[in-house]
This record gives sequence, C-alpha cells and structure tokens, in this order.
Amino acid sequence: MTLLRKWANQSSRGLNAVAALAIIIMMVLTCADVVLRFFGHPILGTYEIIGFLGSVVVSFSLAYTSIEKGHVSVEILIERLPERLQHFIDGVGSSISAVLFGLLAWQSAVYALEIKRSGEVSMTLQMPIYPFLLGIAVGCGLLFVVLILDMFRSFRRVNGK
Repeated sequence: MTLLRKWANQSSRGLNAVAALAIIIMMVLTCADVVLRFFGHPILGTYEIIGFLGSVVVSFSLAYTSIEKGHVSVEILIERLPERLQHFIDGVGSSISAVLFGLLAWQSAVYALEIKRSGEVSMTLQMPIYPFLLGIAVGCGLLFVVLILDMFRSFRRVNGK
C-alpha cells in the first residue's frame, strides 16, 4: 500500500505541474490574443486551445488537490461526531467518490477511443480531440486511485489501526 501511495503522490505532483504549466500557457495566450486583436491580428483558434487547456488544468489537478485536502468540504456537523464515526463517514464519502471518478475515467477513455476511431477534430484548428479526452481519463483514474487509498486509510482508522 505504501508503494502505491508513494506512486500516487508522485504522479499527482507531476500532473499538477503540467496543470500549472497549462494555466501559464492559457494566460500568455489570452494576453497575446488580446494585444494582437487590438492590432487587428487575433490568434486563430485561441478559444479552442483555451478550452483544451482548461480540460488539462481541471483533470490533471484533481488528484493533487485531493491529496492536499484542497477540495471544499463542510465539516461543521461532522467534526462534532465521535472520531471513529468521522472516519467512517470519510471512508463512505471516499468510496462513493471513487466509484464516480472510476466511472468517469472509464467512460472518458471509451469516448476518447470512439472519437479517435471516427477521426473527429476541432473546428478551427482541425486538432484531434481524443488526446484531451484521454487526459481527462488519466486525471480521473489517478483520482480514483487516491480515493481508494483514502477509503482504506479511513476504514483502518475506524477499526482503530
């Protein structure tokens, strides 16, 4: 379990770094497009690129945010409960979330392969769409692993280990 957790932590840091780079690229591209638009020469396909990079930012930062407990959670009621019950509720929440993101990863991969097979591309730049869908699948898949590990940790704490 420790090896898998270490792998998940390192992988999530790597994907989060890619997400951070994507944000920087989005910012530079948007600024350049605004400036060049002022001179009558907008960058072709900026809207598409920003959309694709947005999918990278969101999906690649999911696992790291979960590891760092950066998601918004409402604990005002749960923190008043006994510690074992808190861990149980956390484990159930992680289980439900793992199922959801496991399904998202699986269906994103299936959809990406369908899009690849059909040869669908973006409208303006004619860029393939499927790599970004596979990126969503990878990000959701890594979050699935992190949530499964969190689930096991929470249920171990329920048993006092």
